[in-house]
Amino acid sequence: MTAPETGGTASLWHDRRFNRFWAGQSISELGDRITELALPLIAVTALNASANQVAWLTALIWTPHLLAFLLGAWVDRRAHQRRLMVLADLVRGSVLLTLPAAYLLDAVSLGQLYAVAVLTGAAAVLFNTAYPPFFVRLVPRSAYIEANSRLSASRSVSHVIGPAVGGGLVHTLTAPVAVIADALSYLASAFLIGRIPLDEPPTAGAGTGAGGTTDPSLLRRAREGMTLIGRNPVLRAGLCCAATVNFFTFAAGSGLMVLFATRDLDLSPGAIGLALGTGATGAFLGAVLAPKISRHIGVGRSIMVGAVLFPAPIAIAAVAHGPLWARAGALAAAEFLSGVGVMLFDINLNSLRTSVIPDGMRSRVAGAFSTLNYGIRPIGAITGGLLATAFGLRATLLISATGGMLSLLWLLASPIPRIHSLTPDDTATPHTTQDTTDPDPYPAPS
Repeated sequence: MTAPETGGTASLWHDRRFNRFWAGQSISELGDRITELALPLIAVTALNASANQVAWLTALIWTPHLLAFLLGAWVDRRAHQRRLMVLADLVRGSVLLTLPAAYLLDAVSLGQLYAVAVLTGAAAVLFNTAYPPFFVRLVPRSAYIEANSRLSASRSVSHVIGPAVGGGLVHTLTAPVAVIADALSYLASAFLIGRIPLDEPPTAGAGTGAGGTTDPSLLRRAREGMTLIGRNPVLRAGLCCAATVNFFTFAAGSGLMVLFATRDLDLSPGAIGLALGTGATGAFLGAVLAPKISRHIGVGRSIMVGAVLFPAPIAIAAVAHGPLWARAGALAAAEFLSGVGVMLFDINLNSLRTSVIPDGMRSRVAGAFSTLNYGIRPIGAITGGLLATAFGLRATLLISATGGMLSLLWLLASPIPRIHSLTPDDTATPHTTQDTTDPDPYPAPS
């Protein structure tokens, strides 16, 4: 069962259920920005971590996504995906609270940072695989881009405010104590999501399905998600493009960028936070303009523009030099342009994916997509660490910018450039409206 179709998107402003979810995600995103700055700073400043160790910290956050295809198959069989999202938030908040506790005992270690990265990453996988069926019950198809735009706008605002707030908290309270803010944000998100009244029909039992058929194994259900992506030209091209751009942007990921800004650009934590926060206004602008741009040039072309504009500006930071204002300004400019690009890419691609995935397959496809798209991120991060060790941070950033732009090639050979809107007629390409594997014995309730 999906949310009822509406003729427009204005109703979202008056939809209490969506606004409650939006508020929870906005609070959580703000906390995340603090931790994204604090974790690598703990490693760099308190533990004197090397570039390779910082890269491993980034990699471990994303490593649990390698098993997302299995978790997605499991989540598709569960009723009440909202409860799984609440559980994921509670786990993340609890794990983060171990850092200030260890700090008070003077026991913070690199091993603990790695454990926090893995556990919070695993909880994120659970949240993200339970999210797609929740989203389609919450938001009507006609409002997919608008809803994703608002959620992304909140994320971009968090990138504006979060680094500055995070830099201030780290400077005032130290990095381990600053992550308390993120832990509390997850608790707030869990509370708000848990209070959303949402019809979540029960799924079939775990042992038998419709007509008494035997429940296929977890691996088979996971494979069906993978198969659908492989046979669906829109999902396949979108995944290949996203995985490519993620590989290269994570080779220059936030950890190495913070390290580069600290050691090569000689910027203080406060200056880094201010530059990243100022530059992140580009993400807000991109999120606000994404619906208008997609209506003007089409959903597919918006994805293509974003695929190039997202990674290319990394090169601006790589060539930064000169006085303090020029170095900080280059970092801010790179963040601004990249923010515009990532919002054009994410909002339109996520909405397009949602519109072509059949009900009953959403968590499986999301899990399969995450396994490849997010699973490539730790590989990219580790590669970035090796490149930085061998060739230096500046060279690594230039390689990342160039390689990321090549992701466009996947889109050019696909139907995506010709898709203008999310109407069924526009998105109807072979294998986009039905499962191409064996018939699913457990169709989504309707």
